[in-house]
Amino acid sequence: MAVPPSYSDLGKSARDVFNKGYGFGMVKLELKTKSSSGVEFAATGSSNTDTGKASGNLETKYKIKDYGLTFTQKWNTDNTLGTEVSMEDQLAEGLKVALDTTFVPNTGKKSGKLKTSYKREYVNLGCNIDIDLSGPTIYGWAVLGYEGWLAGYQMAFDTAKSKLSQNNFALGYKAGDFQLHTNVNDGTEFGGSIYQKVNNKVETSVNLAWTAGSNNTRFGIAAKYQLDEKTSIVAKVNNASLIGIGYTHALRPGVKLTLSGLIDGKNFSAGGHKVGLGFELEA
Repeated sequence: MAVPPSYSDLGKSARDVFNKGYGFGMVKLELKTKSSSGVEFAATGSSNTDTGKASGNLETKYKIKDYGLTFTQKWNTDNTLGTEVSMEDQLAEGLKVALDTTFVPNTGKKSGKLKTSYKREYVNLGCNIDIDLSGPTIYGWAVLGYEGWLAGYQMAFDTAKSKLSQNNFALGYKAGDFQLHTNVNDGTEFGGSIYQKVNNKVETSVNLAWTAGSNNTRFGIAAKYQLDEKTSIVAKVNNASLIGIGYTHALRPGVKLTLSGLIDGKNFSAGGHKVGLGFELEA
């Protein structure tokens, strides 16, 4: 078996069918490019159609492959600056070490996190530590994989309060065109998902979630259909009768258009439905 995914990527294929190709209530523009010197640039701007609030962010990334180093800088319209320096496969094969810092000039607030991860065949481990002198929080996770079966654990320990603030388990199975994922978060939140790649054009997904002590069960189904190499359609519906539809078309190489809409099936005549528009440019 290959290297298992990280804990956060368990069930990702099913989530992607539900989340990708939609942008309800947003007008979004995304630009990606790469300079001749190897610096990657990514800029995103969006506007909320309900509130009119606009936001944006800029990210630059530069890699020195000979030393396994990656330098990433981020800025957003909340005036938060972020810098990450990472090194991979240098201290040991499969080991990645990173230092991630943020700074808010308006308030002078600073924060940082030391990140480590290690992945090899059958195992994927990670540990992140907040740089906080008053009492850092330690985040850890591990995923084991064998013959398609996956088992994972995720925790967060607050050293200031000397107690676990997060305690999650996951179990799943992954085959070539089929994936099953289940999880329990803090002993109260239960969830599960199924992903199926029917053929080269059709992908389907089902998810289910409920909370202990509550009769509120959340259920949804989603599908993606690839019309041709340039066009795809996605659709989803949940037990609250919210219906989402998305259409993505590559207008030309490097230019992609996305249209999406969210319909409230229970209050169809009352209005309040949402639409979204997105452009992705890559050069």
